[in-house]
Amino acid sequence: MASRASQAGTAAASAGGAAQRPNGATQGKICQFKLVLLGESAVGKSSLVLRFVKGQFHEYQESTIGAAFLTQTVCLDDTTVKFEIWDTAGQERYHSLAPMYYRGAQAAIVVYDITNQDTFGRAKVWVKELQRQASPNIVIALAGNKADLAAKRAVEFDEAKGYAEENGLLFMETSAKTAMNVNDIFLAIAKKLPKNDGAGGVGGSSGQGRRLDRAEDGNKPASSCCK
Repeated sequence: MASRASQAGTAAASAGGAAQRPNGATQGKICQFKLVLLGESAVGKSSLVLRFVKGQFHEYQESTIGAAFLTQTVCLDDTTVKFEIWDTAGQERYHSLAPMYYRGAQAAIVVYDITNQDTFGRAKVWVKELQRQASPNIVIALAGNKADLAAKRAVEFDEAKGYAEENGLLFMETSAKTAMNVNDIFLAIAKKLPKNDGAGGVGGSSGQGRRLDRAEDGNKPASSCCK
């Protein structure tokens, strides 16, 4: 299986230890969720992840082979959400590997390029596949990327928003280049994810997350889920 999981850890700067709030107070409640990015090749999936995790943008991003793994945390009012992010390859030859990455995922971002109508059609196929085969409670977000190229727009905002509303998806137009809505879409997902007790572990089918104790963040996750 082709994979770039060796990239794990290169983007995990915020994964170790307790998360810090802006005022320096420590948050002890940390929930871990698996998130997968899906979409056609060259829509900017890897660029979105790189912008979110490292705050960087590369004009020429190499195509992902198989999948790349990265981690990042988002701080909510009373909880720190730790995302385990699987950035999947968009080339057709890797499509058969996709279920391996979205199986057990609690969240997914389906990405299309607003300047390419075909990628929007492909995004709809991914949404249907997730609705049919992924965890029943999976949180799905639709991201119309490359919003900085609005002058070349091929997919209207209202068209994509209407589709998202009909299918119960979160929706934002994003730009990895300018950072527009990149953090916002991950934050919106974090807010929507269930964080109840009695959740199954990451990789389970419950759609719930897993709580990590502060001392164990980045090591072994605790078995109970946060409230």
